[in-house]
Amino acid sequence: MSDSKALPEFIEACRLADVPPGGSLKVDLAGTAVAIVRTAEGVFAIRDACSHADVLLSEGEVEGCTIECWLHGSQFDLRTGSPLTLPAVVAVPVYEVRLRGEGDATVVEVASSPTDFSPGSNAVTSQAATEEL
Repeated sequence: MSDSKALPEFIEACRLADVPPGGSLKVDLAGTAVAIVRTAEGVFAIRDACSHADVLLSEGEVEGCTIECWLHGSQFDLRTGSPLTLPAVVAVPVYEVRLRGEGDATVVEVASSPTDFSPGSNAVTSQAATEEL
């Protein structure tokens, strides 16, 4: 029996070395602004727009697996995009991430479409790269 769900296509986003540890980097993926975020827990990709005020999340503070919108302080879970604090109440799309290569040549690749966290989806619950940073 074959799985009817197609595997995601991945797009090269940046070099891992370009993403500061504990910080983020704004990238354009086929016309969509995405923040690549590097934490002690892994590398994440989240749409670079707060769902409350449409400002760049890549300019916000990163702590653990959260990113905070600099304008009104909404925090989002980098694994799921779910808002953790008000005023945001709508999730921000997140994307699966994989790392290719080693050392300084490591490349961050991001799925071309967001991860589906709707009820009944078979989505993985973490976009963290499994490799230790």
